[in-house]
Amino acid sequence: MPAVFDGHNDALTRPDHARLATGRRGGHLDLPRMRAGGVRGGIFAVFTESAVGGREERVPRDDGVIEFRPAAPVPHQVAAANAAAAAGRLLGLERAGALRVARRIADVDGAREGDGAPVAVLHLEGAEAIDPGLESLELWHAGGLRSLGPAWSRGNAFAEGVPFLSPASPDTGPGLSEAGRALIRRCAALGIMVDVSHLNEAGFWDVARLEPGPIVASHSAVHALCPSSRNLTDAQLDEIGASGGLVGIVFACPFLRADFADDPDTPLSVVAEHARYVAARIGVEHVALGSDFDGATIPAPLGDVSGMPRLLEALEHAGFTAAELSLIAWENWRRVLAAWWGPDR
Repeated sequence: MPAVFDGHNDALTRPDHARLATGRRGGHLDLPRMRAGGVRGGIFAVFTESAVGGREERVPRDDGVIEFRPAAPVPHQVAAANAAAAAGRLLGLERAGALRVARRIADVDGAREGDGAPVAVLHLEGAEAIDPGLESLELWHAGGLRSLGPAWSRGNAFAEGVPFLSPASPDTGPGLSEAGRALIRRCAALGIMVDVSHLNEAGFWDVARLEPGPIVASHSAVHALCPSSRNLTDAQLDEIGASGGLVGIVFACPFLRADFADDPDTPLSVVAEHARYVAARIGVEHVALGSDFDGATIPAPLGDVSGMPRLLEALEHAGFTAAELSLIAWENWRRVLAAWWGPDR
């Protein structure tokens, strides 16, 4: 089976993050289990919980829509402090030799083979930690930031995130602010990949019009198969393909299942079905993996990151060839990261 690059995990912000290097008792991802699953690289997200109420509460409505109650905004000062601490954890793991933080594409290439330390891309999931004047973005880039989502599923100074509604369109409100457009342009200039996974549809099209680089949805799925507001419409998929971007297929059960159930009793064939749809629509060169480990309920047959070979087997059973599996598992992420970062960054 090919080496795997995974497009999204939340392990840095879990309460037992101190055991990432040696092994956690629960959760989905740590470095020993990454090695066991053949996962040689991934995007490690820095996320700040909402100031009031934490993550949303799942609430069925009378009209049949399932929603998550809105999260309170996070003040910049709170997010900056929390994000700096989480990023420090990743840099501490690098200093200890447990992993390598990817600052250039050669770091990704070096991690693909062998038994050495895996590579981690530092990602801000929601840009509240960045000041609207973007002065701190320079510091974050110097510290290793190479990927950024302008918003999580709540509004901030840069964008409106897409709320979690099922069934619903992702067209849920306004898009990027002027500060948000400036953020996208500066990320493109610095070589920080922009991730649209938590943007609403207006924000997605605002990013597309700016043409900063290949459009990346690091952990999303297909709206036609699971009509959650969090998923990508056919028009969005077409734009991702036209830009040379990719969709990291998320493993979160409510975004995979047609019934939106947050149920781990979900077969891996459902993940493969979303991958097949994207491949048929825009080409297999735009399909990748974006688990959302430690941030969502994932299918029980996968279990955790050590079960990644079982997912590759499910993709193989769905008809993907060995060459296509190599694209999905690693090469598509490598190509898109290189396009954003440049050959020498």
